[in-house]
Amino acid sequence: MILKNPIIPSDTAETIALRALAYVVGRDTALKQLIAQTGVAPSSLHERASDPALLAGVLDFLFSNETFLVDFCEIEGFSPDNLDHVRQALSGAPTDW
Repeated sequence: MILKNPIIPSDTAETIALRALAYVVGRDTALKQLIAQTGVAPSSLHERASDPALLAGVLDFLFSNETFLVDFCEIEGFSPDNLDHVRQALSGAPTDW
């Protein structure tokens, strides 16, 4: 998916972030690193899947690991720059980037 417009609706951003969460959960190494880096309990990932703060954290996790970031973006068909726009569109994202 190529996102041509940098203004992304929050519901689209949440959908993409949910796909990022599914990506991380589906890869044992990525999931272990997310848990170690954030301290989030595996059981709470499902419970908090609609929480914009958790979804933003998942995207931040991807940004912290170039291998996972590039792999996810290739699978989804968009650039890391587009993913940055997704992150900014999530509810509660910092506005002073």
